Amino acid sequence: MIATELGKALAQEGHNVHFITYTQPTRLDFFNENIFYHEVGISGYPLFKYPPYELALASKIVDVARYEKLDLLHVHYAIPHASAAYMAKQILKTGDIDLPVVTTLHGTDITLVGKDESYEPVVTFSINSSDGVTAVSDSLKRDTYDHFKITKDIEVIPNFIDLSRFTRQKKDHFKKAICPNGEKLIVHTSNFRKVKRVDDVVKVFHKVRQTVPSKLLLVGDGPERTKVEQLCRQLGTCDDIRFLGKLEMVEEVLSVADLFVLPSESESFGLAALEAMACQVPVVSSNAGGIPELNVQGVTGFMRNVGDIEGMTEDTLKILDDKNLPTFKANALKRAMEFDISNILPKYEDYYVKILKETKTGIPA
Repeated sequence: MIATELGKALAQEGHNVHFITYTQPTRLDFFNENIFYHEVGISGYPLFKYPPYELALASKIVDVARYEKLDLLHVHYAIPHASAAYMAKQILKTGDIDLPVVTTLHGTDITLVGKDESYEPVVTFSINSSDGVTAVSDSLKRDTYDHFKITKDIEVIPNFIDLSRFTRQKKDHFKKAICPNGEKLIVHTSNFRKVKRVDDVVKVFHKVRQTVPSKLLLVGDGPERTKVEQLCRQLGTCDDIRFLGKLEMVEEVLSVADLFVLPSESESFGLAALEAMACQVPVVSSNAGGIPELNVQGVTGFMRNVGDIEGMTEDTLKILDDKNLPTFKANALKRAMEFDISNILPKYEDYYVKILKETKTGIPA
């Protein structure tokens, strides 16, 4: 999603942006004269159990780069995109085309996939072979240096938010339907993987509702959903919890929320929390990964150690107090505005210029 939104913003600034991927991004569904889409075709052969996507991607990059005369290639995630980009770059060099490659690390390519020993050599080589490398948080930058033998400088450019989309909308009818008696509304969104600790959200909610009448909305789906549903039944909270599944327009749900809970074991940045804050929703979270670079303790919400149910419950009750809630909501929006795409986009543009100069001159800019 971040790659799509970045490309769209660059196109609106007048840059020609070519998307190269196996399927059209869901939010790339509008016309802009500066946006071009190239689908990577993957053919199935009896010889291969799994189609060689990385080879198909590299070939497509070479084709587009030659025909469209690309100035720079920006790939997201070290696997498989940075390794495919390296292959394409070497092929292009045989035709005297030197295409600089920028790789952006988002998190799972480092904290999950990259730590697999079978992928580590490829991840390390792909990052070190990139002309430029960015990471979405200082925490992710540190993790990358800690777990891989990286010789490249890593530029931190944080994730961003489009405040024209993520803004608090008037959805009073929705809030009334969910909370007919004026209950407080708590929200969590994720892919329901174990690392997200969705069961902690339910445990915190179970304790909170004993003091403050509340409802909980769980947005998303994934491998932990069945376990979480069983926990709700065990705690007797099912009547006050709704599983909404995967939603494209999550901002509509966030617009009626009073609090967002993010107890993750690991987060490279915490984009879901930023989306909530942009909709004026304060955050109770863990202090894992890059979350402390976003959630300001005691200002936009609170942070606790991973698994601290009692502490997160205490913080949630403090925020939901009617005398505190308006201030936390205002602070959340103010903080989110710092990450508006209009503030982050120039950082990418400046970085592209830097890498282009270094590629052309061979001298660090």
